[in-house]
Amino acid sequence: MKKLIVIALACLAAPALAADGAAILKKDCESCHNLTGPAPQTLKELWAIKGPNLAYAGNKYRKEWLVGWLQQPRQIRPAGEFYAKHIKTGEKHDVVDESTIKPHMALPAPDAAAVAAELMKLKQHDDLIAKEKIEPGTGSKMMGEMMFDKFLGCSACHRIEPDFGGLSGPEVYTAAKRLQPEFIASFIRNPQVWEPKTWMPNKHVSDANIQKLGYYFEAIATENGNAK
Repeated sequence: MKKLIVIALACLAAPALAADGAAILKKDCESCHNLTGPAPQTLKELWAIKGPNLAYAGNKYRKEWLVGWLQQPRQIRPAGEFYAKHIKTGEKHDVVDESTIKPHMALPAPDAAAVAAELMKLKQHDDLIAKEKIEPGTGSKMMGEMMFDKFLGCSACHRIEPDFGGLSGPEVYTAAKRLQPEFIASFIRNPQVWEPKTWMPNKHVSDANIQKLGYYFEAIATENGNAK
């Protein structure tokens, strides 16, 4: 009887096995996400993708955001990864067909931390990140919004508020919480070096305006309801 008690206590005292992030990625994630590259090189390949390219996740995302999002996932792209598959005709214009968008699986906290740690190792484009120099500072929110919405026309595809902006691209009102600033700058500078067939155009934004857009994203990310 004493032996049984000792064994039971030993089992209770033994540390839980750490979650295997690499195994979880292999088992649950790679069927929808590209984990090794390269990015789609043809439109056919682009249209076939189910989720974001994660081969450069370590260059792109903030780790703390990944840990939280993997536990409580929600849509970042209102119309899914490829919007043409998820829209239908509405009374006045096309609308998102929510029935075609599958919810993302949620992970328990230990698994989310393990997967996030593994994703941060995926740095296919350290070379592009190294070229960016982010100057700390702040800018005019009004001028940033005018540039984003009026001068560059980005709100045709991206939302700057939960209910304002386009549906085909990822929301930007959480971009500063979600993405590393160097990635934001590099992707704005030349989207095609990251994703050759992305439908985001290269607007040839100047260095100064890239910095201003970064400040703008930081400003709107801290507004009420936008900090998730």
